[in-house]
Amino acid sequence: MPVLPSFITEPLWDQFHTLLPRRQITHPLGCHRPRVPDRIVFDKLLARLVLGGTYQQHADHRVSATTLRSRRDEWIAAGVFTSLHQAALDAYDRAIGLDLEDLAVDGCIVKAPSGGENTGPSPVDRGKSGIKRSLLVEGTGLPIGCVLASANRHDSPLLRPTLETLGRFGFHLPDGITVHLDSGYDSRVTRDLLTELGCGWQIAPKGAFVPINHTRRWVVERTNSWHTRGFKSLAIVTDRSSVVQAAWVALASAVIIIRRLIREAWVIFRWDTRPARRP
Repeated sequence: MPVLPSFITEPLWDQFHTLLPRRQITHPLGCHRPRVPDRIVFDKLLARLVLGGTYQQHADHRVSATTLRSRRDEWIAAGVFTSLHQAALDAYDRAIGLDLEDLAVDGCIVKAPSGGENTGPSPVDRGKSGIKRSLLVEGTGLPIGCVLASANRHDSPLLRPTLETLGRFGFHLPDGITVHLDSGYDSRVTRDLLTELGCGWQIAPKGAFVPINHTRRWVVERTNSWHTRGFKSLAIVTDRSSVVQAAWVALASAVIIIRRLIREAWVIFRWDTRPARRP
């Protein structure tokens, strides 16, 4: 049984396949052992992202755990996962349109029992190893950028690098941008930073209860929930390398964007593989 519906995996794979680097074979006899097809490896990595577990648990007679890891590293070095996230955002922006006038940022702490880079004692898990994701989303909750740090880092110092991920994607930004934040960012340093970047702000004041549904930052809470509840490899991070951690976040974000794109486009456009019902 597929881990994701075919109307998501097929366009995801079509775009992923176009981003794969052309393989250079320098051996005079070609290759002694046939290379495992990229589609098999892609499906296995997607299954690990959704279901979690070790690479050995997802290996079978078609592909080994070593091949899964080596092909993963090969694609990371070529920037395929980051490019896939970017391609999904570009497609959504062309078809539906990104809401970049209202942005939201928030941190999310998850378990990282294996330790490694970007990990530290979690303040919400009795000091056990954890990792923090500082996530930037646009007005409807689509993930734009993410910064990884140890679980004991405060959200406020991560705000600048998180907002800078918006520029990395090269969007034509609107003149007025409002950043929605919770009370953890309520400080003069945050306001000075947003003024420097030319952004407005809506920050929940410290010591005052403001229902989240009365603000525009509830969308980032929902996206953090999508990451942790929909992708087990993001809920319990076992990869120790920071580049691998970032690759999983980029792949999960691409899945979220494509799912939303299909849902929104279903009532506007028609195509051959359009689902019979709105997703």
